[in-house]
Amino acid sequence: MRELSERKGIIRKASVADVREIQDLIEPYAEKGEMLPRSLSELYDNLRDFHVYVHEKIDQIIGACAMHVCWGDLAEIRSLAIREEFWGMGIATKMVNACLSESEALGICRVFVLTYQINFFGRFGFEVTDKSVLPHKIWADCLKCVRFPDCNETAMILSL
Repeated sequence: MRELSERKGIIRKASVADVREIQDLIEPYAEKGEMLPRSLSELYDNLRDFHVYVHEKIDQIIGACAMHVCWGDLAEIRSLAIREEFWGMGIATKMVNACLSESEALGICRVFVLTYQINFFGRFGFEVTDKSVLPHKIWADCLKCVRFPDCNETAMILSL
């Protein structure tokens, strides 16, 4: 699959037809405890949050990422998933940049992540923060996590 790195893909907003494929992308990460699982119902409910990366040579989604608006000035980047055979091609960076651009376009001034990938998000300017500064409303998703209440993810925040 490495030969595909020479060609470009496109990032677009997800469509209803993409939901099962997005779930298939997320599932291996969720099984390893690296991200929350997402039911089909959740994905349909939050479909407008998602961007997908589709390679021009493949009729397949190879990356997905969501930007979820939490409050008037706060959004979360979540469910960033790239097919493993496409790691290292800059797709995750492009997905995060698409979410940050959308955040700015919506007038959101702060974006956060809960992550194990501190160095990756640090390259965008995200800084480690205490989870207690995030609104309690955000923790509703945490109840679904196999690691709750002993979460070892790091909260990071970026001011736009």
